Amino acid sequence: MLAILRRELIAILRTRKAFVLQLGVAACFVGLIALRWPTDGRADLSGTRSGEVFRLFSYALLAAIALLAPVFPATSIVTERRRGTLALLLNSPLSPATIYAGKWLGVLGFVGLLLGLTMPAAAACYAMGGISLSGQLVAVYGLLVLVAVQYTCLGLLVSSLANSADGAVRVTYGCVLALAVLTLAPYFFLQQSAGWLSEVAAWLRCVSPIPAMMEIVGQGDIGSEIAWQGPSAVARFLILAPILSAVFAGITISRLRYHLLDRSRSQGLITDNRGLGARTARRAFFIIDPRRRSRNIGDWVNPVMAKEFRTRRFGRSHWMLRLIGICAILSLFLAFTVTTGTVRWELEAVGGPLVLLQVGLMVVFMPSLAAGLISSEQENHAWPLLRTAPLSGGQIVRGKLLSSLWTMLLMLGATLPGYVVMIYIQPTLWLQVVRAFVCLLFAGLVALMISAMVGSWFRRTAAATTAAYVAVLGLFGGTLLIWLARDAPFGFRTVENALKWNPMAAALSVFNLPGFRNYQLVPISWWISAAIVIVCFLVMRFRVQALTRPE
Repeated sequence: MLAILRRELIAILRTRKAFVLQLGVAACFVGLIALRWPTDGRADLSGTRSGEVFRLFSYALLAAIALLAPVFPATSIVTERRRGTLALLLNSPLSPATIYAGKWLGVLGFVGLLLGLTMPAAAACYAMGGISLSGQLVAVYGLLVLVAVQYTCLGLLVSSLANSADGAVRVTYGCVLALAVLTLAPYFFLQQSAGWLSEVAAWLRCVSPIPAMMEIVGQGDIGSEIAWQGPSAVARFLILAPILSAVFAGITISRLRYHLLDRSRSQGLITDNRGLGARTARRAFFIIDPRRRSRNIGDWVNPVMAKEFRTRRFGRSHWMLRLIGICAILSLFLAFTVTTGTVRWELEAVGGPLVLLQVGLMVVFMPSLAAGLISSEQENHAWPLLRTAPLSGGQIVRGKLLSSLWTMLLMLGATLPGYVVMIYIQPTLWLQVVRAFVCLLFAGLVALMISAMVGSWFRRTAAATTAAYVAVLGLFGGTLLIWLARDAPFGFRTVENALKWNPMAAALSVFNLPGFRNYQLVPISWWISAAIVIVCFLVMRFRVQALTRPE
């Protein structure tokens, strides 16, 4: 185990990515404390200032661990299998549990190093006073260790199931977002109802580390309309996180066998030989036959765009229809669920869940679709074919971007039924709906262009996907962290200027949601988003033009 631990940890620390992460984490948190460090001779005896800075510090550290902890375990096992070194490990005298423990401890060692780099900033925050050492500071770091353990186990499980490194990164980030954010949704809708469903939703909410962190920093009632009953969120997370980690670890260890290398593919079964129920279900599921012969590419169709649609796993029309159906069902479900409670909530509150749904879908899908547009061609050694084809750099860029743009527009269009319900109930909201939809359109374009631009500078799809997720989540989540620290340490003007870079915040302000209604973000947010899209397009165009030149 020590040999694998040393190999994994040294392999991580030798990468350029690890150095950049260590430097960036240390600089960000030191700068965060420096922003609010007292510059005069007066002391804050109440501890209000240090408490406000500590809350921002804790949320930022939680976001950093959630983003960085799954990166290396998500590619650990699948990379070993594709390189052929996993066979050597499985044929060694080491047991599967020993192999797993070495990889697990290697990743946790790097995460522990990142946490250690933030301790000087935490010590400075504690020196400002007003913070309990054992009740808050130690509790925050203990919670972060549990989060790192859980997401590391999740990343290793996904890595054992994935077929490629970039696919493992995409699935891992999607699972992390589901565990951290989507688990909060049932309690949001069921908290005022009685019965076992409300209790289940309360426990499911504590799968996410966010309620536990809010309780530690003294904000446990945010997002709850009723008083919290039963065990605290911290106690529930201390129960659920080790259980989930043990389940993830047990499944992964059970998969570290020889059959992991021999993945036989089923020959399938002819549809006509299936039963009547199976044939009927397949007729409804495959509205468009995915095996039909594609027509020739038209004269006015970009061939790169057609190639992307026909070769990408989720680019074919039958997958597009399924995506549209899922988004439409989710939007109608949210609209129905919230509008049934219009006695308690204003109708504009319907827009909040819809906005979060659409932005969440784009944050999950856009980096996975756009980050590998250029890097996948280089990794698969297909870029020389594109470079020798009679296509200019502009045609390649436009074809690649259009293939992802159509998917983004379909996702946005599929969630329109929820807004139609709002306008039907209260026609005076049509102007707010139009403005919010424009904000969401810019949010999708920003996520798409940032992912495509960042991914074009990498030769490996896994690294490109990771960098794209960090960049997109950094923009949308980083500005919200500044919003959480409004009035401490950031003033109203600073928060407003930061939110102007976030189209999602502009959409929430259009619907006058609490916490956003006082900020005037439209139309300046549209102009800033348009500038980001244009700059990213020009940078990507320059990069592709450089790649198309003869070597």
